[in-house]
Amino acid sequence: MIVTVFRSRLREGVREEYVALANRMNELARTIPGYVSHKDFYANDGERVAVVEEGQRAWQTNPEHRTAQKQACEKYYTSTTFRFAGSSASRNSSCPEKRRHRLDPRS
Repeated sequence: MIVTVFRSRLREGVREEYVALANRMNELARTIPGYVSHKDFYANDGERVAVVEEGQRAWQTNPEHRTAQKQACEKYYTSTTFRFAGSSASRNSSCPEKRRHRLDPRS
């Protein structure tokens, strides 16, 4: 699995139009083989971050996505950064309130 962290900033005055494109890409992403999940986060300073778990190759080569990427770079974004990480390992755990994280200096 590939995890992609996509950071971006939008140009002034394009948010509404951009949201329509982003919503379409979210719909399309869910149909791509290997798609697992994605979440979007928005910072007070205007930075946007998307964390995506997916089968990267199919998404990168999708023609509609490629067209949207080009359009977004030309019309919507002032900056973008991509980070990719891959691993076949994963771990889920619960964190009860009374249990401290092992890096907690109070432990």
